Amino acid sequence: MADKTKTFRTRIAGWWKPRHTILDEEGQELGVLSVHRNWRGMIMGGQYHPEKGEKLVFRRDPGLQRAQFSLWTEEGEWLGSSLRPHPFKRRIDVWNSVRPYRVVPKRSFGRGWRIIASKTGEVAEIDQPLFPRGSTWTAQRKLDFELLLFCYFLGSMTPAESWLPTSLDADYRSKGAAATTA
Repeated sequence: MADKTKTFRTRIAGWWKPRHTILDEEGQELGVLSVHRNWRGMIMGGQYHPEKGEKLVFRRDPGLQRAQFSLWTEEGEWLGSSLRPHPFKRRIDVWNSVRPYRVVPKRSFGRGWRIIASKTGEVAEIDQPLFPRGSTWTAQRKLDFELLLFCYFLGSMTPAESWLPTSLDADYRSKGAAATTA
């Protein structure tokens, strides 16, 4: 698990089949995430090869929805899955064995995503500036590294969708208040 306010960075190399090198706070390489496409260009999955530990596999689940992926260990243990519930909404729902999360664009202009827990609010932010190619992840609470990596993988497939800010988490955190005012 990541400590409070732990920061990770990435460096990206390649365009068609990018390789994302994940670095810790001291600049030490943790591993490499590679993305796999089919002959039409659709992302079919990816693999994370850590310096130490177990390889993780990202697989596209059968279905027509975007961002419908699952995360598995090398031995075939399920770690999480995702679903985009509506084709025109920018929210991605993510589940692991403990609780559900939502991945939504940042509140400010620019590319990046926020990870929001269903009961406690924002737990991490992924900032993806246009230049230089890469990103910065900031885990604000304890969060599994695998879940943070999975959310980064999902967000990196649609970076243009996060340009405009959003407050998508407000609709489900204050359902009671919204129902009384509407």
